[in-house]
Amino acid sequence: MISTPTAPVAELPKTDPRVKLIAAKIKKENRRPDALIEILHTAQNAYGFLPREVLAYIAKELRLPPSRVYSTVTFYHFFSLKSKGEHTCLVCTGTACYVKGAQALLNKIEAAYGLKPGQVTADEKLGVQAARCIGACGLAPAVVIDNEVLGKVTDATIIDTIKEKTGIV
Repeated sequence: MISTPTAPVAELPKTDPRVKLIAAKIKKENRRPDALIEILHTAQNAYGFLPREVLAYIAKELRLPPSRVYSTVTFYHFFSLKSKGEHTCLVCTGTACYVKGAQALLNKIEAAYGLKPGQVTADEKLGVQAARCIGACGLAPAVVIDNEVLGKVTDATIIDTIKEKTGIV
């Protein structure tokens, strides 16, 4: 059974441009509850994840029970309740990528940054994720850094590639 957070949630500042963006999307969708997923996408794109306050705001504006919004977010894998980092590094661990060295890439990232998949640096600059398959098998092993797909990445070059693409040392 999925439980929803019960602690009081702070109000969102109406002057925040991200809140304005979400409010505009809600208005554009005429506060239709069936537009929940599109509105959640807008919110996640604005924040990089879905904070509890944003979920409460969306539930209130769409006149939905918070449990429906929360259960939708937790059902779909592309929504996240925690920050994935300012920069993201997603390592494909599908069969082709795994056979060609995906685990070695993850090991190098862990050694350099102390991060396992699903973790974010303390300063929230870099987040590391693993995916079962990103559909780029011909590029194995494939990595996605800040939405850019990179192929044939090696454990010898992964750290330099992260530094080059994100500016993180």
